This record gives sequence, C-alpha cells and structure tokens, in this order.
Amino acid sequence: MSQQHPVSTKLIAWYKKHKRDLPWRHINDPYKIWLSEVILQQTQVIQGLSYYLKFTETFPTVVDLANAPEDQVMRLWQGLGYYSRARNLHAAAKAIKATHNGHFPNTYHSIKELKGVGDYTAAAIASFAFDLPHAVVDGNVYRVLSRLFDIHTPINSTQGKKDFQLLADELLPKKQAALHNSAIMEFGALWCKPQNPKCEECPLQSQCLAFQNETVAQLPVKDKKIKIKNRYLHYFIFNYKDSVYIQKRTEKDIWQNLYEFYLIETSKPEDPESLLKNKMLRTIIKNFEVTSVSTVKKHILSHQHLYATFYELKITTPLKHSSLLKIKRRDLINYGLPQLLHKYLNV
Repeated sequence: MSQQHPVSTKLIAWYKKHKRDLPWRHINDPYKIWLSEVILQQTQVIQGLSYYLKFTETFPTVVDLANAPEDQVMRLWQGLGYYSRARNLHAAAKAIKATHNGHFPNTYHSIKELKGVGDYTAAAIASFAFDLPHAVVDGNVYRVLSRLFDIHTPINSTQGKKDFQLLADELLPKKQAALHNSAIMEFGALWCKPQNPKCEECPLQSQCLAFQNETVAQLPVKDKKIKIKNRYLHYFIFNYKDSVYIQKRTEKDIWQNLYEFYLIETSKPEDPESLLKNKMLRTIIKNFEVTSVSTVKKHILSHQHLYATFYELKITTPLKHSSLLKIKRRDLINYGLPQLLHKYLNV
C-alpha cells in the first residue's frame, strides 16, 4: 500500500501511549528477539520474562547457546512446558554456528529455515531485528483482525490462515513494519482481549464491524478442539541411602530429553498393589520397602491429561540397570525435570 491504512495509524498512536516496557523492545539483536519470541509462543509475558532474563544472562550470544550442553538448556527451560521449543532452540543455535558462522541469518526465508521457526516467528524476527516488511499473525493479531472485520472463518483452518495473513499484509505499512507489528500484538494483548475487551474506550470502535454487529464475544472462531487423551503415569522412586535413581526420557514424546524416575505407564487407572507386582518392575528390583504412595496428581497439558502416582521405595542394595542413573537426592535440582515431578518434589 502506498498510503498508510487508517487502522495502522490509530494502532501505532495507541501503542506509543500504552505499550509495556519490555526488555526486548529496546534492542534489535535478532538472537535476543528470537529468544523472546520462542519463550512467549505458549507463555504469558509475566511468566516468560524471568526465563528470558535467565537465558540472556546465561547465554549472552547465540554461539554461547550453541556451545551449551543440552542438559543445561533443558534445565534452564524447566517449568515453561512445551519442551520441544527448548530442543529446537538449541538445534537452531548449533545450525547458526555451523552454517552462518555464528551470525544470525538476516532474511525472512533464511530465518524460517531454522528449526522450530514458522511463519509468525520468522516475520517477527525479520521485522523487529531488521525492519523488513513482513506482517506478523499470532493469536492476538487473529483476534484483532477477526473482530475488526467481523470474520468468522476459523483461524486454525487452512483458508483462515491464508485469509488472515493476506489481511495482515494489506494493513502493514512497509516503512514502519516493526512498529505496526508491535502495536497490533500489544493491542490484542492489552485492549482487544479474549475476555472483557475494552470496547467502550477502543480507538478503533468506529471501524470495528464486530462491535457494530455485536459479535465481539463470538470471535475469533476456532474449529473444534482436538480430543483430550488421558494418560496414567506411575513413578517409582528408588531410594538407596541418600541417593535416588533417575533416567533420561529419550522417546519422541512429551518431556523428551528431560529426566524422570522409573516409569510405568498404563492406559487406565491401576491398583497400586498390582503395580508393585509388575513384572517389568520386578526385573529391576526384587526387594524393597514401600515408604509412601502419593495421591494421584492431575497435570493438564494442551491435549493430554496426566494422572500421576508416586511410589517411594526404600532399597538396601544398589541397582544395576543401564538406563538408571544414581544421584544424590539433593542433586535433583541440577537436572531438568518435568514440572509435574518438580511440583511433587518441591525442589
């Protein structure tokens, strides 16, 4: 567009008045902007900020991140969830070191080639770090655009993704891409919220078709959610003197490359007595004393509900098992653990 869209003009004016003071808004370092975007993908700013500060302090450059052991990266990420983000972050940092000599790629397409980087993240880095004219479309932008133009196409459909990207591109002022992108996302986060949007004091009220048509609460539209899967996790904590045994979760599943206790997973709830007689468990350990069996702890992920039971077992002889690592119980804090285990141990 040769002329700035009036919506963009109003958004930028609103942003200059209301924007939050966040550390990644004072920089154009693509590495730190990338870090902030990955951390905030599935995380509220209030929680993600402390992780951003921890990561930038521990790994000041992308090469520092690339050189770090994976266990250190996973441990620092502990509690943020969606751990594939941390694995992809580390893999991409290694690729930047190997392929780009440690220099962050500076075009939309080269950024998008990095592991774990999709359309939105590539557009965000390209615009915020290099001021390239690429429109971002995240959850906040979907909400703002669907309401402004009263669009009922599901935002998670193929057609919806295409339509909203075209509309976002049309609104984008090419010479103020970074400012506009920041403004529309911040507007969605602070003003055009999922619940209780500030419609009565909205600078875009006169342009908002959903406000005029009284459809604000119905938007954006999403296709039906994926069916929730229930999983039943039984963790056996082998206590030998002041040590415990942990193992690394290697399969491609939730919490890959984090550490956990010996696990038996079942498809339905199981009686603790019968599980303590499990053949797999008995191949590892013959004699033990049950010191406690916890109540079931429910842990909710996006498409899974986990029901965990913890069995504290006292053993008198060390275990010999290739996948189990013996460590001091007090040293658990030094290993990346799923948040579910973290909460149980309160470490």
